[in-house]
Order: sequence, then structure tokens, then C-alpha cells
Amino acid sequence: MQHDRMVNLMRAAVAREYGSPSVLSVEDVPVPVPEAGQMLVRVRAAALNPADLRSLSGVMKELAPLTFPHVPGSDFAGTVVELGAGVTRFAVGDEVFGVGLPRATEAMAAMLSTPPSLTTGAMAEYAVFEADTPALALRPSGLAPEHAATLPIPGLTALAVVRAGGFSPGERVLVIGAAGGVGGTTVPLLAAARLHVIATALPEDEDYVRRLGAAEVIDYRALDTVAESLRRYPDGVDAVVNLALPGAALVSVSEAIRPEGRLLNAAFPSPDPSDFDRADLTVQTVLSHARPGDLDQLAAQAMTGILPSTISRWFSLEQTPQAYTELADAHVRGKLLVTAGR
Repeated sequence: MQHDRMVNLMRAAVAREYGSPSVLSVEDVPVPVPEAGQMLVRVRAAALNPADLRSLSGVMKELAPLTFPHVPGSDFAGTVVELGAGVTRFAVGDEVFGVGLPRATEAMAAMLSTPPSLTTGAMAEYAVFEADTPALALRPSGLAPEHAATLPIPGLTALAVVRAGGFSPGERVLVIGAAGGVGGTTVPLLAAARLHVIATALPEDEDYVRRLGAAEVIDYRALDTVAESLRRYPDGVDAVVNLALPGAALVSVSEAIRPEGRLLNAAFPSPDPSDFDRADLTVQTVLSHARPGDLDQLAAQAMTGILPSTISRWFSLEQTPQAYTELADAHVRGKLLVTAGR
């Protein structure tokens, strides 16, 4: 299918200043034009990420300033409808999925992949992406676009956690924030590596995280997570994987870790390793990073059931501001998804 240039306007979620999700509106804006090395994608589904809110809030503007008007959205699945000059990796009509960061944040995008994966914003009917990056891949026909759109940032983060952890089968790993979006890929991959996963979650999420692969669950509102973990395992767990708490809160959490154990952080803001008064403890912040073949691996694991669908709520493109408000203000299990396109 060739993109029809007569369709020169599209619907998109747009912010014209920094702020909360209240600054977002859904408007008619020009369809972006792919330049050399880029491709235009008709977006079928886009998943929300907390990083979208951080960028929008302005907390990251010193490191990665946005340009306005700004269209949020990084994780997507869609159909290639137009190619810029020199693109040979993909063809018009290809079904693709992956992740791109705002064009204005190229320095940060360089940490995600080489070459950097940039986009005009996935919360739109159409978006432009860089074609030659391992952060984009063909979507297999056996993987639904909605499921594929939820995989990139959570899945790449989970792969980074597993690689950085150096885990051995049977080790006990306490996962903080297991019911969230990244937990939906991290818990299954840790369980698939034959680790004993202890998850923190609310009672209403216990069945969900157990289906993901958690062997035990700690209700973090009713119980002190560290005290309860040490009650169950007086010698401490082998590792903590943090997907939710801010860095400063992890100093006390580290008390649950055995001597010579590991603390792997995938949440913002990162902890300062110098704050931990334990020379035996390995403290590491893990960032999403796409290696060639990583998205293919995640797609294969999704199709075999290792990575189940974690979509908890679906929204139309017109409801994008409402979706981001829910992500910011409500307790969210798994992933929120926007389905786009005419």
C-alpha cells in the first residue's frame, strides 16, 4: 500500500508546552514527511510509558529538551506506508514494531540504540521513524500489533536486567513493582531463567503477578517489604530488581540483600552507589538498550507465551490525554494501550 499524499493532515496527541497530561490535546496536524534514511508508518497501536510523562513534565529538559509542538509516544506497531531516500531495510507494506524517542532527545536516544532511534511521536495516526536501527523490527504475522506495541521498552529493559544480573538458576530475586509495565516482561524472563521470584504487589494484583511467574508475593502496603523478606529469608535474597521506587528509597531496601548480593535498578531517579554503606553490594542502574535481534527475540517469546499480553486498558487516539492522566494518577496494572489510525 502506497501512502496517499492527498491525506496531508492527521489526528495526533499534541503538547505545546511542558506540563501534566492536561496540556495534551488531540488535533489535526500535518502528516510528517520521511527524509533520507527514514520511513513513514501508519500507527496501529501505541503503548504508554512513564518516560513519556517524564519528558512531558520538563524534569528531563536539561538533558533532553523537547521541541514544541510535541507528540508523545515511543512504543508502537504499524505499517510502513512511505520510504525516504536510501531505505532498503524495509518496504512499503511491511508490518513493523519498535521504539523511537523524540527527535529533540538524540543524545538520550543514543543510549537506547546505535544508530539512535528517533520519531515524530507515536501517539498519532502516522509517525516517521529512522529505518536503520535495531530498535525497530518486522512484526511477525503471529504477533498481534497491540501485543507487539507493549514489548519494546519493557522488554528491552527486562533483557538488560537479565544480562546485567549474572543470575544462576535457583537464586532468589525480589522484584519491586512487579505489577507495572516493565514488570510484565521482567518477571516472566526471570522466571524463564529458573529464578525464584518474590514480587511486591497489591492483593488485587497477586494472581496477575503469579501468572507472570512470581513464586511469592509481598503486599507492600500491608507489610514492610524488607522486614517481610528477611522474615522469609533471614540470610537475605540474592538480588533486588527495582522497577518502581526512587533511588533514595533503595538504601533501606538493600538491607534485604545477602552479603555479596546485587541491586539492579531500572527506575527513575537512579540511586547514587556512594549512598550505600556496603562495600560488598553491587549497585547498578540498568537502561533499555536494543541490540540487533533483541526485538525479534521478544517477539518470539511473546508468540510462545513466555511474554503474555499485559494490556489492562485500551483507549482510542482521541482518548490519549485521558490515558496519560490515568497513567499519572491511578494504580496501573500492566500496560495502557492507544489504538490509532482512521
